[in-house]
Amino acid sequence: MSEETIAETLPPVRNWPTAGLPGADFDPVLRELMDEGPVTRVRLRNGEGWAWLVTRYDDVRTVTDDPRFSRDAVVNRQVTRTAPHFVPARGATGFLGPPDHTRLRRSVAAAFTARGVERVRERSVRMLAELVEEMLQDGPPVDLTEAVLGPFPVAVICELMGVPAADRQGMRTWTRQILSSSHGAEVGERAEREMGAYFSDLIALREGSTGEDVASLLGAAVGREEVTLDEAVGLAVLLQIGGEAVTGNSGQLFHVLLTRPELAERLRAEPDIRSRAVDELLRWIPHRNAVGLSRIAMEDVELQGVRIRKGDAIHVSYLAANRDPDVFPDPDAIDVGRSPNPHLSFGSGPHHCPGGLLARLESELLVDALLDGRPGLRLAVPAEDVPFRKGTLIRGPEALPVTW
Repeated sequence: MSEETIAETLPPVRNWPTAGLPGADFDPVLRELMDEGPVTRVRLRNGEGWAWLVTRYDDVRTVTDDPRFSRDAVVNRQVTRTAPHFVPARGATGFLGPPDHTRLRRSVAAAFTARGVERVRERSVRMLAELVEEMLQDGPPVDLTEAVLGPFPVAVICELMGVPAADRQGMRTWTRQILSSSHGAEVGERAEREMGAYFSDLIALREGSTGEDVASLLGAAVGREEVTLDEAVGLAVLLQIGGEAVTGNSGQLFHVLLTRPELAERLRAEPDIRSRAVDELLRWIPHRNAVGLSRIAMEDVELQGVRIRKGDAIHVSYLAANRDPDVFPDPDAIDVGRSPNPHLSFGSGPHHCPGGLLARLESELLVDALLDGRPGLRLAVPAEDVPFRKGTLIRGPEALPVTW
């Protein structure tokens, strides 16, 4: 996009390095961008050029809900982005627009309804109890991330997806390679191809299935010729890697609870408020570095007095929207009584994350199991010594050493 073709005075382009941040620190560059104005311009570490960034809650909802801002128009463009990979290619599931996006999501919608999520609750509770029991048997100190917070979300999403237990570790390895920017594009792209080949075989085996897991639903949809096998595989990969966000969120959630013992004690004493507290923590936790996938303006659009030109790239920040003081009074505080709490941690619009109910279930089960099952749970190292992941899109502790 050429600045010479735009008559209006433009805000400066800010470089956004998105370095790994410790703990639950809010990104200082994002904070500055929020203070500079509702619509700013950024250049990220990869891709080309600059993009608009919107940070206010209402504007984020506008961009994500308005068909004048298109995901599929990003295809074959090197828009500035956080990751070295995730280059939008023709047919890439995350960049599909309606009606193809709507048709594809409809094929698996049943798995992510309240009934679909409840289907895996009992098995999830059993798997979590086994992991906690193994952790207690090993004795302190242990790495809570390695013992529970990592394997549990993988086990749950694999259960929902229909991936056999024997293949869970492989899924976890592929997912972390795909979501890491530190290994370079080649490693992430190879992991994505390998995961895609796995799901291609699994979905093909489930053609005509009447099962309720995602692979079976996709196999049945392929059998009915409602979706192609390539489309089914692309969606399966996207849903599988999306489950990794719960690992990062859970790590940050327990880092918060273990560094705020008064909050943990309140949740132990008042189990009735846990669900609301989990929702508030999901709002407050900075769960990713920088921003996700971009959109393209399909026509000139005015936003907060700024003219977004046709063809311009635009990013939204859900993290910033979740700290909008016009929607969330005292947004930097953790208020477990906050109501209403219309946070955007699972996105907004047609591309919102379908796994919101599942993520809430997992987080609530983890809080119940670890607060009730081990009342003396505490950090085994000073809070500042907890290592956090570097070079990843999803933030969270690399390890969370605990004792009791």
